[in-house]
Amino acid sequence: MANYQEITSVDEWKKVLEQSSEKPVVVFKHSTTCPVSAHAYGEFNSFESPLARYLVKVIQHRPVSNEIASDLGIQHESPQAFVIANGKAVWNASHWKITKKELEDVTSSL
Repeated sequence: MANYQEITSVDEWKKVLEQSSEKPVVVFKHSTTCPVSAHAYGEFNSFESPLARYLVKVIQHRPVSNEIASDLGIQHESPQAFVIANGKAVWNASHWKITKKELEDVTSSL
């Protein structure tokens, strides 16, 4: 069973962004056709945290991915992971830098 919720609309993304004002959230942008993204997805999916976790499939939900880039002011990459607090990315990484250990290290201090 997945330990995350999928974001499929801009409205859902806006609610997640708003939710980050109450408690930080983790968002992972995933390309379902990319081997590097498949590896990063495995890392994201295996990491456990009390924080809410969300996944955006960038090919299927491009408008959501674009809105995230715009709202956070961070250029789109895929795969890409964010820790968001108070509506701002307090951490982000892409490609091979997305690891279970890195996600655990970053979120353990929040």
